[in-house]
Amino acid sequence: MSLLTRWDEDPSRPRAVDVVRDVAVRAVLPAVPWFTLVVTVGLVIMGPLRGLEAENAVNRWFQARRTPTGETLTLVMSSAGNTEYVVAMGVLVALLVAWRTRAWWFALVPLVSISVQATGFVLAAAVVGRGRPPVERLDPTPPTSSYPSGHVGASTALYVSFALMATRIRHDGVRRLLVGLCALVPLLVAFARVYRGAHHVSDVVVALANGLVCAVLGWCYLRRDTGSTGETTPVAESAQSRA
Repeated sequence: MSLLTRWDEDPSRPRAVDVVRDVAVRAVLPAVPWFTLVVTVGLVIMGPLRGLEAENAVNRWFQARRTPTGETLTLVMSSAGNTEYVVAMGVLVALLVAWRTRAWWFALVPLVSISVQATGFVLAAAVVGRGRPPVERLDPTPPTSSYPSGHVGASTALYVSFALMATRIRHDGVRRLLVGLCALVPLLVAFARVYRGAHHVSDVVVALANGLVCAVLGWCYLRRDTGSTGETTPVAESAQSRA
């Protein structure tokens, strides 16, 4: 079964208990070793690598080249990773997809992705406690929550989930446009967070990886195979044609 076509090849309706079990077993549990790695990398940065002080030069370079236009544009870019925006967009798209496909289990993909990512971010930020870059910050931010970037991780988990969901769209032009736009958003957020002095480069790189992994975990959270015990219904069978 292909990663991208897994939801098309098995459109059966799962039982609610199976969804809860699979979220725990296929999304949360596999995230544990990944989060352990993320925390370990952070501790190595803060320990043996002495905070990667060379990265500060990148933040100073951006600070010296800030402009009013750049500050305005990056404020908009950065906002795409705000918690309230990510949650609102995730819920809105989930409701829209559930209505359009009538496959509520498929609509949960972005919500699972951002929830798992948020768990990993909170854990890593609390354990690592990395300070912000030594430049003027353009946004109010907690002083010791630099690693990894929550904005970048959340936007990556959300928009990569959207990109994966968009691969089911039948119209080639619309599908390619939406996938491309969704892939672009996390990169813009990452640039904005460094430009605005909120994060070091390594903070956003790790956050991009974290969001990507969580998006894949969300995409694969539900078992989809020919041996599924879920009941296949006309509604489930029509989900693919409505995507």
